[in-house]
Amino acid sequence: MKKSIGILGGMGPLATADLLIKITMATRADSDREHIRVYIDSDAAIPDRTAAILEGGEDPVPEMTSALRNLERCGADCIVMACNTAHYFLPRLQELTETPILNMLEITAKSCARLYPGKRAAVLATTGTLRTGLYDRALQKEGVSFLLPDEKQQAFLMHLIYDVVKASRPMQPAEEGWFGLLRELREQGADYFILACTELPIVANTLPDEGPFVDPTEELARAAVLYCGYERKEPPESGGAPDADTTEQRPRAQTVSDGAKDGSPKG
Repeated sequence: MKKSIGILGGMGPLATADLLIKITMATRADSDREHIRVYIDSDAAIPDRTAAILEGGEDPVPEMTSALRNLERCGADCIVMACNTAHYFLPRLQELTETPILNMLEITAKSCARLYPGKRAAVLATTGTLRTGLYDRALQKEGVSFLLPDEKQQAFLMHLIYDVVKASRPMQPAEEGWFGLLRELREQGADYFILACTELPIVANTLPDEGPFVDPTEELARAAVLYCGYERKEPPESGGAPDADTTEQRPRAQTVSDGAKDGSPKG
C-alpha cells in the first residue's frame, strides 16, 4: 500500500517549500493523481535550534511536538524534517511517536559513500549542527572522509544562512564570499560539498554551480519517495542508469535511514 509523508516544517519556511518541490520532482508520475500525498505543518514559531543547542535558548521540542501531533492526526505514515540542526532533537521526538522519522543525516552519509567513494567532503552547516557532531558520526560510520570550515569560514556561513537566506535578502552581495569559501575549502582538500543546512541548497541553486554538491534535502526527498512505495525518477548523476536503491521492505524501525540500498526502515 502506498504511504503518505508528513513534513515537520517551518525551519525555515523556504527550506520546507524546497523539500516539497524536491519530493514532487523525484516522483515518477504521469499525472497529478500519481503523486504522493504530503501533509505539511510549516510552523515558523519553532524556536531557533542553533540557539537552543549553543546558548541554552528556548527548547524547540514542545513546538515541534505540536506540529508532529498535527501530522499524526492527518495520517502521515512517515515524518521528514527540512532542517539538519533539528535532527539533534530527533531522538526525543521519536520517543513521542510510533510514526517513523526519516533521518536526513544518515541518508546523506550513505549517499556520499555511494556517490563519491574515496573522496573528501566539506561539511557546510550551521554552527549548531557542527557542534552536535551529528554529521561527524554519520559520515564516520559510512567511512566518508570529510573536513569542516575554520572559524572565519564558519562565520561567513552563518551570515549567509541567517542574514541572507532566512532574512529573504538578495544573494548578490554574498556571491563573492560564497565562491571564495568554496575555493578555500577545495584548496584545503575538499572534493565536494555537503550542503548540510537546508538553506544552502537554495544558495547553490541561485548562483552558478561551483560544486559538486550533495544536497541533503534532495537525498531526503528521494528516500521519502522510495519509503512511501512510489517509483523514483533517475537521479541526474545516473545518466539514466537504474537507481542504486531498491524497494525491498524491512521491519519498521523507530528512526529510519535510507541505506544506500533502500529507503525502507532499517531493522
